[in-house]
Amino acid sequence: MEAALRRPESLLCDFGGPVGERLHAVIDQWLLVAPDANPAMLEMFADRDVRPCRNLVPWAGEFAGKYLTSGVQILRATGDVRLRTTLVGFVAHLIRLQCEDGYLGPWPRGHHLTNTAPNVMGDGPTWDAWGHYHAMLGLMLWADETGDHEAMAAACRIGDLLCALYLGEPDVRLVDTGEADKNLAPAHALAMLHARTREARYLSLAQQIVDEFAAQGADGPLAGDWYRMALAGCAFYETHMPRWESLHPIMALAELHWLTDDGDARRAFEHLWWSIWHNDVHNNGGFSSGERATGNPFDPGAIETCCTIAWMAMSVEMLKLTGDPRVADELEASTLNSVLGMHAASGRWATYNTPSDGARFAAAHQIVFQARAGSPELNCCSVNAPRGLGLLSAWAVMGGGNGVTLNYYGPSTFTVSLGDGVDLALVQETDYPAGGAVRIAVSVSQTADFALRLRIPAWSGRTTCSVNGEAVAGVDAGSYLTLARAWASGDVVELELDIGIRRWEGQRECEGLTSLYRGPVLLAFDPRYNRAISREGGLAAPDAGVGEKPWDVTGREVAVPAIAAGSIGEVPAVWHDWLPPMLLFDAETVNGDPLRLCDFASAGQTGTIYRSWLKVIG
Repeated sequence: MEAALRRPESLLCDFGGPVGERLHAVIDQWLLVAPDANPAMLEMFADRDVRPCRNLVPWAGEFAGKYLTSGVQILRATGDVRLRTTLVGFVAHLIRLQCEDGYLGPWPRGHHLTNTAPNVMGDGPTWDAWGHYHAMLGLMLWADETGDHEAMAAACRIGDLLCALYLGEPDVRLVDTGEADKNLAPAHALAMLHARTREARYLSLAQQIVDEFAAQGADGPLAGDWYRMALAGCAFYETHMPRWESLHPIMALAELHWLTDDGDARRAFEHLWWSIWHNDVHNNGGFSSGERATGNPFDPGAIETCCTIAWMAMSVEMLKLTGDPRVADELEASTLNSVLGMHAASGRWATYNTPSDGARFAAAHQIVFQARAGSPELNCCSVNAPRGLGLLSAWAVMGGGNGVTLNYYGPSTFTVSLGDGVDLALVQETDYPAGGAVRIAVSVSQTADFALRLRIPAWSGRTTCSVNGEAVAGVDAGSYLTLARAWASGDVVELELDIGIRRWEGQRECEGLTSLYRGPVLLAFDPRYNRAISREGGLAAPDAGVGEKPWDVTGREVAVPAIAAGSIGEVPAVWHDWLPPMLLFDAETVNGDPLRLCDFASAGQTGTIYRSWLKVIG
């Protein structure tokens, strides 16, 4: 079946502004240096059979695949030549470490894809199938991007091994190996592999694993039963396994819909997405509370980086499936708030937890238990966080519907081929999201008839649009504005988005508190911009908490003055200090004292304690 929206194969991206700065910082300070700084990322595969065995975390095999996936998607978003060169060498080295039978994990012989191993940290099974899922995903994306036949062959060898072990073997099921919310993820990669190769076995095993979602054991469910429970109307948090890893096997449902026109798979997938959106997405666009869905977006549990990245990957599939601009709104909110917030401005590190209120610690400190000799910086989040930025390449500009759909607003240039020798460039001149004015200059290699579809955010109640100075009618919030015409170089589209202040009133743990937004940007209190108030009112620092339970750091103790919401200015104040925020607004307290709020992504960048759930009057 044809997707409602899809990434154009010919798309070239050039992001400017804060997003572009962060993209290039992550390339310079993490993606280019991570393999050499953490050689065990690959060497754990090279010496898998050497004694004594490495003492690895159960998910160690995921690091290389997650790094590769992040790298490929950021390459798509930037076209960085240095990154391409680094990834060429990384992929070639990774493929050389694959066993002849297709195994590409860190565990010794006799334990390949059994999800058990003698050298795993702690008790319980390994996440070996999960690691192979991420390897397959990264290799397929690299092959798609570069045409590397060896990478695709390596992904196929993994698929062949999985089929040899588990396809049609009722007494040897993947679900019986444990950690089903992780180890059933190959269903998604196998469906993707079938779409690229048309090999029937890959589709058969993907369907077989999806059937295992409902598997029962002597002591109860062996997996999450996400498919059947969704069709029965259950929210994701009500399923048997509501941890974040479950989103990856669930994405197989979207792939199966494309491949087999399975309407139930589509309905289940859409239902699960909307149930997460309604019940488990926090005010900063992050997903999860303590690494799982709880049905409570006010839960102060950790908003783990990997959880938010999985949510965004699922959201890209939802956008492709439905073409619903509200999904793109969600991707924008997650990107501008949670993803920018989880990365240090330098690009050198990312967080494990990016809380709504609290402090931001490098993942390498907060989940340091994952560090090993040869991989001092590796953990599940450090290799995964860049993908949040890389996913821009999948949703910023999309094709479909006889034209081009522009989802992303911000300083940028996007170039795409429309076919028949027509190349289109869209150049955005704007300070969005600081301001609501977006000027889009159109350039085409020759005059062409096509539809340019512009996302009108659901939060923008009063949007205006003009083409070459002539007003356009029918601009509705929460929809796509379709501009179908003969386009020529020099045409200009001008949007004015309504970025007035809006609010989300807290409940449960956030009862009596409010989150304030300007357009897509969540505002936050940071003492860095409020030295006088912080000295007078005092800040009770939460437990620095880099020990066993980092999710205890909630920041609820931070004393923030009550804010008179109506006094927040519409024009950001100018800030000339180092590490400038993306937005800075002058406000005032109920006592008339000056107060400044910054964008959430900038809050806490210097180690301060911040809050985005605020006491607001009026």
